[in-house]
Order: sequence, then C-alpha cells, then structure tokens
Amino acid sequence: MKQIDLTKGKVWKSLITLALPLMGSSLLQFTYNLVDTLFVGHLGSNSVASVGSSSFFIGLGYAINALVVIGTGVKVAHSVGRGNQEEVKGYTQSGMFLNMLVGIVYMLFLLLMGKQLIGFLNLGNTTIERDSYLYLAWSAPMLFFAFFNTLFARILGSTGNTKSPLKINAAGIITNIVLDPILIYGLGWGVTGAAIATLLANMMMFICYTRLGKGLFSFDFIKNNQGRGHSSIQGKTTSNAAMQQETSENPEKSFVTKERIQEIVQLGLPIAFQRILFSVVNILLAKLVAQFGAEAIAAQKIGLQIESVVYMVTGGLNGAVASFIGQNYGAKASCRMQKGYQTALGIGSIYAVLSACVFLLFPEQLASLFVRETETILVTASYLRVIAFSQVFNAMEMVSNGFFTGIGKPKVPASVSMIFTALRMPIACVMVMTMGIQGIWWAISLSTILKGITLYVLYQCKAKPAIILIK
Repeated sequence: MKQIDLTKGKVWKSLITLALPLMGSSLLQFTYNLVDTLFVGHLGSNSVASVGSSSFFIGLGYAINALVVIGTGVKVAHSVGRGNQEEVKGYTQSGMFLNMLVGIVYMLFLLLMGKQLIGFLNLGNTTIERDSYLYLAWSAPMLFFAFFNTLFARILGSTGNTKSPLKINAAGIITNIVLDPILIYGLGWGVTGAAIATLLANMMMFICYTRLGKGLFSFDFIKNNQGRGHSSIQGKTTSNAAMQQETSENPEKSFVTKERIQEIVQLGLPIAFQRILFSVVNILLAKLVAQFGAEAIAAQKIGLQIESVVYMVTGGLNGAVASFIGQNYGAKASCRMQKGYQTALGIGSIYAVLSACVFLLFPEQLASLFVRETETILVTASYLRVIAFSQVFNAMEMVSNGFFTGIGKPKVPASVSMIFTALRMPIACVMVMTMGIQGIWWAISLSTILKGITLYVLYQCKAKPAIILIK
C-alpha cells in the first residue's frame, strides 16, 4: 500500500493535499446527517426524538473510541517518519487489537444496559422510549464496525493517504442514503430501518478498508522472522543474510505487545476524556438554554449546524497538521515542523476571518435557511454574531491541537480544552443573570477564545524552542 512522504516537498502543498480529503469527508458526514434527519423527520417528531435520545450514547462511544484512534494515529505517523515499517505494522495491529476489545465491550454494554440508559433520560413517552432502545440496540453492532472504520481512516491519514478514506466514506454515505428510504418507508421499519441502514453501510465500509489494507489491516500476533512476515507495507524484502542474523538474535517478534498498547492508551486517554467531558458540558448547557423556551433550543441546534461548516475546514487542518507534524517529528525535520504550523495557522485564520464576516453580516439570512419562525431566527442570529468573535481563535486552537498531537503530546491541548470547557458552565450561570441567553453564547465564545490564546502561547513558549533543538 502506497505511503506519502510528508518530510519532503512544499509544505503548503503537503498540508492542502492532506486537508482537502479530510474536509471532504467531513462535508460528506454533514450531508449524511442532514439527509438522515430529513428521512426520519418525515415519520414525525416522536421518531426524531427517538433517534436524538439514542445519539448521546452513540456519541459517547465515539468519544471512548478516540482513546484508540488518536494514540494509534500518532505512533503510526512517528514510525512512518522514521521509515520503520516494522513499527508501523506493530502499532497498527496493537491498535486494532485494542479497538476490537473496546468495540466488543461497548457493544455488549449498549445491548445489556440500553433500556436503563434510555430510562435515565426520563423521556416520559413509552413509544419514544421503545423506539430509542431499538435504535440503540441496532446501533450497538454498527459502532463495532464504525470504530474500526474510524481507526482505519486515521491510520491511512498518518501514512499520508487521505484520499482512500474519502472515497470509502463517500461510498458508505451513498449506501446509507439509498438504503434509508427503502428500509424506513419501503419495508416500513421506521426508526429501526434507519439504524439497520447505517449498520449495513458501515459493514460495507469495513470490507472496503480491509481489502484496501490487506497485509496492514490483519492480525499477526507472533511474527516468525524466517517466514514471509519480513515483507513490509511497500513490498520490500530483507536480504537472506540480514534475515538469518536477525533470526539468531530475535527468533520471534510479537506485533501486538503490551508495551505498544500502553503507549497508545497513554496518548489517547487525554483526548478521549476531553471529548467525554465536552459532551457532558454541552448537555448541561442545553438544559440551561431550555429555560428560555423552544425557540432558544432550536436556535442553539441551528447555530451549531451552521458553525459545523467552519469546523469542517479547521477539523481538516487539525488532522492534516497532526499527520504532517507526526512524520516530520519522526524524521527530526524541525524547520518543516515550524513552517507547517505557521502555514496551517495562516490558512485557518484566513478562512476563519471570512466565516466571521459572514456570521456578522448575514446571520438572519443563514438562520432562515432552516426555519421560518421570526423569534427563532432572531435568537439564532444573536448566537452567530457572538460566536463570530471566536472563529479565529478556534482556528488557533485546532491547528495547535494538531501540532501537539503530532509530536506525541496530546495531553497539552486536552488539558487546556478540559479546563476551559469545564469553565463554560459556571461562566454561563453568572453571565446569564445579567445578559439573558446571550450570556450563554458569550460563555461558549469566551472559552474558545481562551483555549486558542493559551495553546498558541504554549506553542511559542514551550514547543517552538524545543523543536528548534531537534536534530
């Protein structure tokens, strides 16, 4: 399987080449969510509520999965940068083994505890509770395959290959869109049909990834150095003399090791905890927003959807920077690391400024694309105007996050994010007393501003001086 060397060539071209497919994948995912919601929405508000109630626990699964995805991606990128194909294979297989364990445990957890989880939400509607559990039960095996699909995409991205995941994601989303109306309406399976369509799409994607990866995405617990296990990802073989020498020194080498699994967990745990905390804080903020009525709840959701278009670009840069910095860190190319960070920050800032201008100048027009009620449009517009001031700082946060992740220090951005995300709730509670609902919007915006500034300062004061010393 072809790898892309990010330690050579023009920096801006490498970053754009990496980022564009990641942005495309995000755009496809956004389109999928929009279309999926539209299909289920035609069944009525109860069906939408059923899917929405299950989504929190599905999102929680993805947050836990970050434990494996982030750590594996970082270690694979470092190994590619060092040109060590043995480590690439080892960290890939160790990550897959850990991913399988996490997927099985979480799948069983949802199947066994699904009714209790839905009951915890106190929905007060037996129909919604029943459909929510059915959707969650079918989503449990779906998550098992989705966990692997996310991991495979991250591993390929760490080798510089972001185009293949884009194509596979596109195929999966098209499959889901085709199956949705057939299973939901044609067979009359309703909400359950939507869950089954998503399951089948993810199974298809899993097959595509395993066929694409072949030798890379396969388990090999004990490697015998006298056998054909010596071939690397790119098909190169070791000479017989070297094979015999290595065999005499180390006759057997395990690809899946306890040490590699521990390294992956240590790298991924901060990000996973950060995402779990982020979900909990958002739920608490949603409860606070609900005090201002249905218009406020709708405005927050619409605002987040509009804002997610910006996150597609900054999120794509985050993944691109992590892979780019990871390889160059492994190759000890300190100058390219600095230039990569500066280039990505420039690209992200320009896009963020343009987005902020649109949010400030045309908020009502953007809101009216989703709803027609005047009150909801006005509240959504107020959200967009406040959030506009944090867009540049969001770009700073995401690019800096990618940099620290790439050098194997995800704890730095995770710690910063957790601190200021946790502060959102107390800040909102104080500001809402004098500013009303806009106090909540400003709490969200201010926390993003503080995260961006803090990570940029940490890069300038800690990371930049350190990488200059890399030789």
